[in-house]
Formats: sequence, structure tokens, C-alpha cells
Amino acid sequence: MKIAFLTPEYPHPKTGSSGGIGTSIKNLAMGLLAEGCSVRVLVYAQKEEGIFYDNGICIQQIRNVKFKGLSWYLTRKKLENIINTLYGDKEIDLVEAPDWTGITSFISPEKCPVVIRLNGSDTYFCHLDQRPVKWVNRFHEKRALKNADGLLSVSQFTADTTNEVFGLKKKFTIIPNCIDMDVFSNNNINSNTNGNTNGNKNNSNKNNNTILYFGSLIRKKGLLELPFIFNAVVAKKPEAKLILIGKDVPDIISGNSSTWQMMQSLFSPAALLNVTYLGAVPYDEIKNQISKATVCVFPTFAEALPVSWIEAMALEQPIVASNIGWAPEVIDDGVNGFLVHPKDHLHYAAKIIHLLEDGDLQKEFGLAAKKKVSEKFSIQKVAQQSLVFYQSLIQ
Repeated sequence: MKIAFLTPEYPHPKTGSSGGIGTSIKNLAMGLLAEGCSVRVLVYAQKEEGIFYDNGICIQQIRNVKFKGLSWYLTRKKLENIINTLYGDKEIDLVEAPDWTGITSFISPEKCPVVIRLNGSDTYFCHLDQRPVKWVNRFHEKRALKNADGLLSVSQFTADTTNEVFGLKKKFTIIPNCIDMDVFSNNNINSNTNGNTNGNKNNSNKNNNTILYFGSLIRKKGLLELPFIFNAVVAKKPEAKLILIGKDVPDIISGNSSTWQMMQSLFSPAALLNVTYLGAVPYDEIKNQISKATVCVFPTFAEALPVSWIEAMALEQPIVASNIGWAPEVIDDGVNGFLVHPKDHLHYAAKIIHLLEDGDLQKEFGLAAKKKVSEKFSIQKVAQQSLVFYQSLIQ
């Protein structure tokens, strides 16, 4: 089978910066390759046209059409022509696109099926953030969903909420995001391997009492709640440390150019002394920091199905995460992590302290978390589920 992904981002130096959509596509593409598929990624909004290969994945860079007032339409028609040509030349059998900003709203290939996979549209995230959405994004996203030949969602919550915000009654097949278990394994973290199956919990390099958050520093991920949570942790456990990793994002609601700057004013003086912000760091260093941390925290308000949670779980880390919407589809509360509402600061802090002080529970949650990822979120499982869905459309 020959699958194409249409996307505005892909994690490679030639294609520019990438977020969760690009990472999810690359993970799935690697899984499809392993199943014997051919994979092409059509990356639009590029500075130049070109084709190159990334570990067997064909990456096609596409420039948007520049024409005042009509760029959005002409770019979509250009993408439609590319898809028609690739399909006619038997280079692809099907194209999958994300829901974000509805790129396929005016793309109607002659014969090639178009699939949309929900990772969270702009309308969806604005709804969760309780802020207005741009009408043009809502228009394109709704039109794209209505015209798609097949619909996937990474979580049932995202599917149900998407139907609600757009006033639709669409049927979505639920297939989650995935990660490569071989990459997110303690045996592949050079500084944290000691030959046992639970190396991160028994390693001398592990930082005791260290709490880690990794991801963008942004309001929707609960970063303005995290200072209050950590203040409560430090009040009971003064030796606790907080490490933050990720890009500092401007706050869209207040207009402040730095979420990190806003956060600093919310920490107590004692807590702020125990906070380290590393900024954006290379991928391998993130894995190293995950492996060394005692607890990972994700107090987010808006996700579809977060890859970061799965990565931490695969590395056998105990997690305290948000209990909103999608969360129970990833973490079983009290089995492989704790789920708490981000605004319940004292309860959230109590769960963190519980894990910091209970090494046996850390190990228990860590092993259960890795088992959950292996059973539900591995690239092999998700690639096979996706192939069954693709085949049903092609036939």
C-alpha cells in the first residue's frame, strides 16, 4: 500500500520546526514502512520545492502559491493537482491530512481517497481554551471534515468534542498516537543503563525529588497552574526540584510575550530557587532528562492525545497529569499514574509528594505505564490498525 500524508510540518532540518502533528506523522510513517508500505509526506508551506528521503520516507517539499487574496485557494488547488498526479502515476493509493486549519477544505481529488485524522483543530482547542476561534479556520475545518472520505481520531474525547463544536454527527474510527518503543527504552538512554529491566529507577544517575515538565510553556498546557502546584510541594518538601523543558510561547490571552516570565512571578521565593528552566533542548537530551526525573507532570487543559505522556510512560516514569477529557484514554488513575484537575493545586501537589516519597509506587506505576504503552500505543499496533482502516477505504 502507498500512503501519503499532507502536513504543514515534519521533524527534519530541511523542513523547519515541527510540533506534535509532525512527530505523530513520522512515528506512524516509520510503523507503516515496517509493515511493507510506501510512505510519502507532502509538506506544504515550504520555502522551496524539493524531494529527499528520510530513513526510507519520501519527503516532498511544496511551496504555497502567493497571490493576494487567493493564496489559500490556489495553494489548495496546487495540492489537489499534485495528489491527482501522484495517484494517476500510481505513486500513492490514499492521502491522510490533519484537521488543523482544514487544508483539505477545497481539495477534491478525482479518485484518491482523503482521510482526516483528528489531532485537534483550531476550533477544538479554542473551545477547550474558552476563547474565540477565527471564523475562517472554523469554516475550512468544518468543510474539510464534511468532505473527507474517511475520518480518524486519536481519542474518543476529541471525536466527540469535534462533533459537538461543529454541530456534526460524524463517525470517527479511534486510533491513538504512537511511539517507537525501541527509541523510548531505558536501554537506549546511554547515561541511564545498567543492564536491568527497570534501569531508570535503580540508577545512581537518577535525580531524587526531581519533578519534570517537558513540552511548550503555554497557558493551555497548565503552565500558569504549575507554579501554584510546585509552591505547595516545596512548602511540604523543601528539597523538591522542578525542571522545565520546552519552547517559551507568548501568551495569547494576556498578550505577554513570555509565558516563562509570567510563571516566575507566580512562584513563591522558596519555590523559584528550586526551579530550572532549560529551554528547548535536543530530542536525545529530553529522553535523558525524562529518564533521570523522579516524577513527570502534565497539568494541561487542552490536548487531543499527548505523545509526551506516552513517551514518559514508555520510559517507566510515574506521572501526575490532568484528569480532563482525553486523559483516561491514556492513563488509568491509580494504576499507571495519577489524574488530578490542574486547578486543584493542593490535591495535585499531594499526589506528587506521594510519589516522591514512595519508591515502590514509582516502580509499580512505571512498569504498568510501560506495559500500557506496549499494548496500546506502539507504532506496530497503531500502524496495523491504520492499515486496516486504509484498506477498507481503498477497497
